[in-house]
Amino acid sequence: MWGDIAIAFLLAFITTFVVTPHTMRLAKKVGAIDIPNDRRVNKKPMPRLGGVAVIAGFVVSIIYLFITTSIEGKLNLFGEENYYLKMIGFFLGVLVLGLVCYIDDVKGVPSWIKLTAQIIASIIVVACGVRIENISIPFTEGKIIMGDIFSYILTVCWIVGITNAINLIDGLDGLSSGVTLISCLSLLMVFALNGSPLIAIVLITALAGALVGFLPFNFSPAKTFIGDTGSNFMGFALAIISILGVAKTYTALVLIAPIIILAMPIFDTLFAIFRRLIKGKSIKAVFKPDKGHLHHKLMAKGYTQKQAVLIMYGITAILGMFAVILLESGIWKALSFAILIIAIVAIGYKDVTKLMSDDDLKKDDNIDEKHIRKQD
Repeated sequence: MWGDIAIAFLLAFITTFVVTPHTMRLAKKVGAIDIPNDRRVNKKPMPRLGGVAVIAGFVVSIIYLFITTSIEGKLNLFGEENYYLKMIGFFLGVLVLGLVCYIDDVKGVPSWIKLTAQIIASIIVVACGVRIENISIPFTEGKIIMGDIFSYILTVCWIVGITNAINLIDGLDGLSSGVTLISCLSLLMVFALNGSPLIAIVLITALAGALVGFLPFNFSPAKTFIGDTGSNFMGFALAIISILGVAKTYTALVLIAPIIILAMPIFDTLFAIFRRLIKGKSIKAVFKPDKGHLHHKLMAKGYTQKQAVLIMYGITAILGMFAVILLESGIWKALSFAILIIAIVAIGYKDVTKLMSDDDLKKDDNIDEKHIRKQD
């Protein structure tokens, strides 16, 4: 299994890393350029088709692994789980969503059209057999077996919700891609501990590899953006892979692990919906962008773009480790870990952020230069 994980990661990483410069040139040719405005943080026009490279790396990696693992007998796509049908649904969903978001990156489309595309893509996936079949009651042995209709609705809502959650945090250099990468690594650990199906492990590893290949071009200062094509794909893929990874387990802690790992973008999205409904007093207001997201609030408090991104990386990593510890060692160890982390951060965050600030770094550089001159 670990050899397959290494191959999935490296193949996706190399493909995305090589393809990304081509997507930057493509973006300039087709006009997929992010122009600075009052809401955007970037100060200069930026190509925004990086998501095409991420999708390319992901697809190349999983197709190769599907072929090789099937030949070796490790993965049976045509077995009782009907993985071949689920993957057809997944690819068709990516195609529908990707085409609409590509048009949005190039020319722009109304938000309701993107939402419609997300719903259609989700319905395709659910129709092909990917769905949440039961809900376990946390910290008990009980579970709720759902009827087909409720199962379909819940699965579509989960996929659309996570897709939008990742899309809405795509506001700073490297934010959505980095948060998704950390979520992928956390889910990979959860899947490995839980003995999840190989297909889920391969998929999550390929997604992580593709994001590592893209981040050098996207982390601050960014050379390209992932765009709606990429942010929607990341959320869509995360939602589906998380279902595949826990589909056959009835352990409550495993079922809630993806929710814990993705808690930050989930709650940021829920708060955005309520905030816009209260301010706009209409459903239409939900589709109107604002500057009330967590990353906006961090920057409003004086953090730099890079600091805000690193803080949100840290929150995601802590939530991911909390989920892993909860699964492996239980609630008491997970809570004690969380309390200890909160205490350490509360004690030292001011000094850390002060040292991270550009102004302080410049002052330190000046002090060092003066010290060197005195020594000379």
